[in-house]
Amino acid sequence: MVARKPLFDEMIGNGSSTRSAYLKYADWFAHENPAALSKKATESEEFFRRTGITYNVYGEQAAEERLIPFDIVPRILTHKEWTRLSRGIEQRVLAINAFLHDIY
Repeated sequence: MVARKPLFDEMIGNGSSTRSAYLKYADWFAHENPAALSKKATESEEFFRRTGITYNVYGEQAAEERLIPFDIVPRILTHKEWTRLSRGIEQRVLAINAFLHDIY
């Protein structure tokens, strides 16, 4: 059996306490009914299927429609994290656009 790495918990991060960006959310989440959250997740998946928010992995024998990965628990970013992330996204968009300009 292959040992699995522990899952990363964005709410906790690498520490042992809730990250500051998640404090209010964690308080709300702790008081929510797990069955109600599970029902909301199922409703979301059904909505995605109904509206066609899916994709196929071509080249696989069973190229079935898959749901776009979605979690009802949001990823909350601090301003500092978003600033760094957005700079990386902008850099990659510029690189892709330059590449497309070159090949066309």
